This record gives sequence, structure tokens and C-alpha cells, in this order.
Amino acid sequence: MKLSEVKNTLKKLDKIAFQLPDGELVPSHFHVTEVGKITKHFIDCGGTVRNEEVVNFQLWNANDYDHRLHPEKLVHIIELSEKTLGIGDLEVEVEYQGETIGKFGLDFDGTNFLLTTKQTDCLAKDKCGIPTEKPKVRMSELQNSDCCTPGSGCC
Repeated sequence: MKLSEVKNTLKKLDKIAFQLPDGELVPSHFHVTEVGKITKHFIDCGGTVRNEEVVNFQLWNANDYDHRLHPEKLVHIIELSEKTLGIGDLEVEVEYQGETIGKFGLDFDGTNFLLTTKQTDCLAKDKCGIPTEKPKVRMSELQNSDCCTPGSGCC
């Protein structure tokens, strides 16, 4: 979800709720402790230099039950961050504390902001020799092989 989409969505809401991938809601007394621009400058395993930028929201579950973040306050924080940090309309990533700090994508289902799972991936599959599909082995090849027959020593 792009930053502009988050702001437009917030302007239509009376309250903010974030839902984890397992369906559990982040406690309503959360705080957004950071809004920032994360720049990642790296080289992939194929030798290509890459740059990635995202907007990062850090959610923190405080023991402050008397203060709830309202949509207009978060819009104000985002706009201040855009102006001060020179943040463009980038994809938003969310950090939230579970067993360790988790990084999530962001979506919206009409009611809640959804923290979506992210996956690692090889960006240079064509250069590092990882096949896109596992090779298919025919059953006849396995039946004619003595690798797993009793006494073959494979097990």
C-alpha cells in the first residue's frame, strides 16, 4: 500500500485498527513511534547493485491505555514526516513487536489495516543457478534405482 493510499484511507476513518496476519488485532492503545524512510543499498548474489526505499511505520504496544491514536493525528505525523524527511509516495512497511521485530506489508480491508506477511526471495535467480522448478523424476527411474532397496545402505 502506498503512503498516499494510507493517508486517503485515514481521512475517511473514525478509528484506526491494525490486524495481524493471524487475525488478531493490535491492541487499540498502540502508538506509532516512528514514521521514516528506509533506504536499502545492497548487492544481490548475482552482483547487481540495488536500491530500495520504503516508508516505515513502527507500531508499539505501550501500557498507556488512556491515549488512543486518532486518524487525523496519524495523518499529521505522516505529513510532518513527508515534509521533514522528503518522503515520496512509497510503499509502506510496518514494524511490530512479536517474538522479535516483525516486518509486514500493509493493506486495507474496508475496516482494518492489514499487516501482511513478507517473504525473502532471490533477486538473481537467472545468475546464481537456482532452478525455477524442481526437476521431475519419473516413477520408472525410481523403481529401477537400487538406492533405497533393502541392504543398499541408503537408510
